[in-house]
Amino acid sequence: MRKLRRKTGKKVQFRHDPAPEELLQTLNEVPLFSELEAVLEKIQEIFGQAADLVTRRLKVNSGQLALVYLDGMVNKTSVEKVLNEILLIRPQAEDAGLRLGTDLVRWLERGLAVGNVKVEESFGGVVRGILNGETALLADGEGEALLLETEEFEKRAVSEPQVEALVRGPREGFVENIGTNLTMIRRRLRHPSLRVEKLVLGDLTNTKVAVLYLEGVALEAVVEEVRRRIRQIKIDGVLESNYLEELIEDSPFSIFPQIGTTERPDRAVASLLEGRVLILTDGTPFVLYVPMIFTSLIHSPEDYYHRWHLVLGIRLLRTLGFFITLFLPSVYIALTTFHQELIPTPLAISLAMQREQVPYPAAVEAFLMQLIFEILVEAGLRLPRPLGQAISIVGALVIGEAAVQAGLVSAAMVIVISTTAIAAFLFPSYELSLSVRLLRFPMMLLSSVLGLFGIFYGLMLLLTHLVQLRSFGLPFMTPMAPFFARDQHDELFRAPWWAMRKRPKIIGSSDPMRQTSSISRKHLELEAEVEERKKEK
Repeated sequence: MRKLRRKTGKKVQFRHDPAPEELLQTLNEVPLFSELEAVLEKIQEIFGQAADLVTRRLKVNSGQLALVYLDGMVNKTSVEKVLNEILLIRPQAEDAGLRLGTDLVRWLERGLAVGNVKVEESFGGVVRGILNGETALLADGEGEALLLETEEFEKRAVSEPQVEALVRGPREGFVENIGTNLTMIRRRLRHPSLRVEKLVLGDLTNTKVAVLYLEGVALEAVVEEVRRRIRQIKIDGVLESNYLEELIEDSPFSIFPQIGTTERPDRAVASLLEGRVLILTDGTPFVLYVPMIFTSLIHSPEDYYHRWHLVLGIRLLRTLGFFITLFLPSVYIALTTFHQELIPTPLAISLAMQREQVPYPAAVEAFLMQLIFEILVEAGLRLPRPLGQAISIVGALVIGEAAVQAGLVSAAMVIVISTTAIAAFLFPSYELSLSVRLLRFPMMLLSSVLGLFGIFYGLMLLLTHLVQLRSFGLPFMTPMAPFFARDQHDELFRAPWWAMRKRPKIIGSSDPMRQTSSISRKHLELEAEVEERKKEK
């Protein structure tokens, strides 16, 4: 049993040394001592005599004050400014005859020019504040401390997103600092209805998490469900938003993501305007948004920055790429192995001549080529960027050409695998690309056993799984299944902005109107006026 003796004569006892995840909770129950030296000694003990823990003592009215902070977590200019202000206030306090205890602390609380000042009375609050980059101001003879907002540390500058790159659109991307990310959202959504709820998750990491939504637009049931799932999380550390994603998603065993991710502030704000809820995590540039539907995975923010006529063709191309990526190798295996009668005769003869030197079936050939390509893709991602691009391109060309020359694979198989690989990167969502790339292997296995019947069987299983998925209660395949005619204006194609007057029916049903009907009416009136002028001419 460990005992902690206060100079007041009382004892604070712990039944055992608390585990790391229990330490702060245990310290919340321990009030600050009135003796400054005892408090400083205890803080040093808690931090294990850390070399970056800075303690600055000051004398006031024959007593002492102390500033405690972590080097590298605070703004040195702000700390020096606080020191100068205390030195300026000290003569005034001495002239006023203020005691070193409560009176002087309250005097300092009113006089210090810092953004935010909090009063803490327990060791747990003081330690948590120091870990968050705040400066603790302690006074001798007083059992409370002032936490001064001086947080500042090195962070990455705002730059262009690396994953969601666009040709036309904003160039700003989220960074690893949650405060900067909140600022970028506030700058684009300047309305008092934006609600921000902050939490701390991770018993050891104490990671800041923020939940954002538009009151009056987001469904209250969805917001409450987000709160409930996050509050149930009990984990020692949260280092990236995927920790939360896996802990709060509806179907953790599904290969498809049910929670959206983005590193673009414009897409995050667009999600808020549709009635979704954002989840920001400190330490990562990827923001989560819920609920999410399947078609969101093939939508890009750039779709709303180009004319709507062009977006129709682009989205159809992405949809075609989805089917090519998922089914092209399987169809090739099925046709060449089981259904040769479906291939045109000249093509069948050409394929037979190519495969004459290949020593194994088409299924084995496809599996080997697909596996080699996935190895090249992963190697290109992990290597430094200049080397990765060179290895991916040169490796694919050299290995493919050498394999054909050696008779290990046919030229047609190289074309099929290359087309499949390129189509996999048509999707704006990298998570969808990973899911489809993995699903290719079971589809190829089914086609090698049952032919086209295996492909249809796999497709039915896939569709059955997709229609059963939920994202925070919302059907994953909405508005296709269940079908909502009103929401088809922004699914496989995008209607012009003047025609998209309402938000998605389920997601934004709290406030369905996105724009008033007068906008579209004015557009029609303008068209009628133009037609009349043409007739007059």
